[in-house]
Amino acid sequence: MTNSTKAGGGIAAKKKRRGGALWDTFKTIFYAVVAALIVRSVAYEPFNIPSGSMIPTLLVGDYLFVSKFSYGYTHYSLPWSPRLFSGRILDSMPERGDVAVFKLPTDDEIDYIKRIIGLPGDRIQMKNSLLYINGELVPREQIEDFVFTDTQGHEQRLPQFIETLPNGKRYNTLDRAPDGLLDNTPVFVVPEGHYFGMGDNRDSSLDSRTQQVGFIPDENLIGRAETIFFSSNGTAHFWEVWKWGSAIRGARLLTEIK
Repeated sequence: MTNSTKAGGGIAAKKKRRGGALWDTFKTIFYAVVAALIVRSVAYEPFNIPSGSMIPTLLVGDYLFVSKFSYGYTHYSLPWSPRLFSGRILDSMPERGDVAVFKLPTDDEIDYIKRIIGLPGDRIQMKNSLLYINGELVPREQIEDFVFTDTQGHEQRLPQFIETLPNGKRYNTLDRAPDGLLDNTPVFVVPEGHYFGMGDNRDSSLDSRTQQVGFIPDENLIGRAETIFFSSNGTAHFWEVWKWGSAIRGARLLTEIK
């Protein structure tokens, strides 16, 4: 009887230790998830680039961190965007030239990334591929062609320019065709509480020049793109370790987004 009691107590103790270990594991996972959601909501959120609208600044396959605190917080800052409040907390206006992530005004289930060209009250126009802000030409100078390999493995060579905004912000743009559909536009007057975004790949970007995007409400801004932390040209699946060397764009890792 005594031995049986001892044996039974040992089994119970083992079960208790197993249960305690499982509970500790669950708590660790839970706390890690909560911490990740908090960091993602108030500090940095990772995004990836699925299209070429921001070439040459951002390439398809770039992964980047977006600072959520740069412009303050709206309900879109929260995971799954619950409408717990309206407006923006700790509001801070984007600077002209920022590369910003925002919810598409015509479909807030979709994240977009563009460069902020126009601020509230600005007049924006494209004429003969040239950008005008408030009636003043934004100077640009042509530099060497931008050469890259697309996701199909084809080499692309595109005319490249350095554009300089009124605040001195400089960045590179592409102009595939001098007479593209969006190279000549009417004057867009940016409403209060809104912004005007454009892609750096000017002839291959759905942006504020189109009805599909339009002006960007302040509330839709998610944050400012800060750093590329990983980049792949898409030629290798994650399990194809032997291809990683040629697929990873090592020169783009941990680069600042300008």
